[in-house]
Amino acid sequence: MKIAIMGTGGVGGYYGGLLARAGHDVTFIARGAHLEAIRQKGLQVRSVHGNFEVLSAKATDAPAEVGAVELVLFSTKTYHTDEAARAILPMVGPGTVVISLQNGVDAADRIGAVIGPDHLVGGATWLSAAIESPGVIGQYSQFRRVAVGEFDGSETPRVQAIAEVLKSMGATVEIVADITQVLWTKFVFISAVSAMGCLTRVTFGEYRSVPESRAVLADALREVASVGRARGVALDEDVVEKTLVFIDGSAPEIKPSMQRDLEAGRRTELESMIGIVVRAGEALRVPTPVMRMAYAMIKPGDLGAVR
Repeated sequence: MKIAIMGTGGVGGYYGGLLARAGHDVTFIARGAHLEAIRQKGLQVRSVHGNFEVLSAKATDAPAEVGAVELVLFSTKTYHTDEAARAILPMVGPGTVVISLQNGVDAADRIGAVIGPDHLVGGATWLSAAIESPGVIGQYSQFRRVAVGEFDGSETPRVQAIAEVLKSMGATVEIVADITQVLWTKFVFISAVSAMGCLTRVTFGEYRSVPESRAVLADALREVASVGRARGVALDEDVVEKTLVFIDGSAPEIKPSMQRDLEAGRRTELESMIGIVVRAGEALRVPTPVMRMAYAMIKPGDLGAVR
């Protein structure tokens, strides 16, 4: 399959590398020193599942050079979503499918407003990965799961075909009937641990076993879940308990990408990860004291971060 990776960061670089290794025609959209390193040396992946490299990787910063593709994996930072959606237009042909694997819950609506919702298939991923240096992707989690599904709940031939392609990566891939519910289930997790990680500046293993910290984590999970339910999302009744079990079973050294960005002095996905919860809580009259505090504490540094 002809595939473009829009945003060759941790998620896009890792999954794109796996797809290229599996024999698919993959073009990586990147920029700056990262792009030059991929062009000169290929893409290198350091993974808990085994290191590998994609020599002679196809990479560009000009999507118009690529032409129409069959699949776009959209994995930019959320604050680049609108700009990146406009940039992929030259790669979107009549049959092109676009799947966002970004954090947050509003990316599909924003991308669909630019390229048309008919091109979108819903997607969510559970993965810990990051750019370690130009041309080098680090992947840290034993989990590497992708869920895909049509937003209307139907199981279409295009979803089945995409799932088969993604399964060639070796990751866990599933077709789901309610992708919105899955996106919000993931968001309960990633929003809360992003807040906790940015506030504590330590790993999962260092705060999940501290009773006081664990209690605040549980409160954050409940707040995000309450906002989702108030928006009409059919979250499982035990979503908080299940999420805590998932966090407990994750490698102790994991940090979410937002925390990694904050610690490196980079701009974070604060608005799409935490701000959206606070704003929705206000609009829906759902209290979010932990997330509101996290937003207030993180925002000053985010405003001063290197852009």
